[in-house]
Amino acid sequence: MRNGFESACQHSGMDWPHDPDGEEGSEGGRKYGQAVIAKKVDEDEDFPLNKAAFVEEYGDHPIRLDSERIVSLSDIFEHVEGEEFDDFVELHKAVGKAMRENDFWFYEGAAQFVTGKKA
Repeated sequence: MRNGFESACQHSGMDWPHDPDGEEGSEGGRKYGQAVIAKKVDEDEDFPLNKAAFVEEYGDHPIRLDSERIVSLSDIFEHVEGEEFDDFVELHKAVGKAMRENDFWFYEGAAQFVTGKKA
């Protein structure tokens, strides 16, 4: 058992605020990466979204990347470019770009989508 949960296998010194595989996390492994982050955003209420405030609120939350890796939201957002996002699409593109460029994307071939591309 790590981080207080049976399946949390990353960040050995991290105390997650909720089970990475519970309903607030990956929903039992049904959601990974960006899908877990997207659940934390209310498209009608949260925009424009301030990155610093979002990380302040959710930075210590676990984001399951794949069946073996869990990182905190702040680990991902330290690579997200921009300080404020006007809508969900703008946020989603910036987060996706950061995840692909920094090995947070869990499928093979992600690198082909980042070379020379702007979010």
